[in-house]
Amino acid sequence: MDFDFSAFLVLATVVTGTIWGTYLGYLKATDKVPDPEKEPILVEYARSFFPIVLIVLLLRSFLVEPFRIPSGSMMPTLLIGDFILVNKFAFGVRLPVLHTKILETGEPQRGDITVFRFPSDPSVDYIKRVIGLPGDRITYYNKKLFINGDPIKQIPIGTYRGVGQGKSMTGVRNLVENLRTVEHNILVTPGQPGMEGDYTVPKGHYFVMGDNRDNSNDSRYWGTVPEKNLVGKAFFIWMNWDWQNKGVDFGRLGTLLK
Repeated sequence: MDFDFSAFLVLATVVTGTIWGTYLGYLKATDKVPDPEKEPILVEYARSFFPIVLIVLLLRSFLVEPFRIPSGSMMPTLLIGDFILVNKFAFGVRLPVLHTKILETGEPQRGDITVFRFPSDPSVDYIKRVIGLPGDRITYYNKKLFINGDPIKQIPIGTYRGVGQGKSMTGVRNLVENLRTVEHNILVTPGQPGMEGDYTVPKGHYFVMGDNRDNSNDSRYWGTVPEKNLVGKAFFIWMNWDWQNKGVDFGRLGTLLK
């Protein structure tokens, strides 16, 4: 199981806050004046770390969270080694660890690049693009996408040239897809079979696909994403590091995602 950093932050906040608070309560009950030089070392560490872990917990749980892209399923939009920021406020404010929504702030729109907890294993985070909204009928045949019976326009713009760990995708077709709400690039591999079919998106669920259509494990294979599994909307690339591409790609830093 993946390390649950949110649970660690909650635990660290509770432990350091309890130690520091208990010590302050002891000083008040005994009418003693706080003296940092006489603090037990455990209390000193708790006092120092409590505000830090609390701020990190609040920022990471309710505002933004960093993620690293480990695979090529979202190429060419996201490359292996991209470090992104995800807006945790976009789809509702949720409690850390419990993932219970406490405030409605918005819903995913078609075309949003979305991080979610994988339905088959919620300890694993996935990132894909929202293609189908609740009630939509999604059809995917012969590498063509249809939404509610309407074909989605795809414009070929040549072949793709991969870099770093994505070099294996060099030579595949690069197309611009228009989802009406957003235009974005996709990759299609001629001759490579993929999952096809008709899908109806249930209420409270979302149909997601990778931009690298023939190299993405997405809703075509395992179904839709429940609303409760949503984590946030990816919006920014703040770093890229690919050991096969000579380290940092400064040209990707600061890229806004769409």
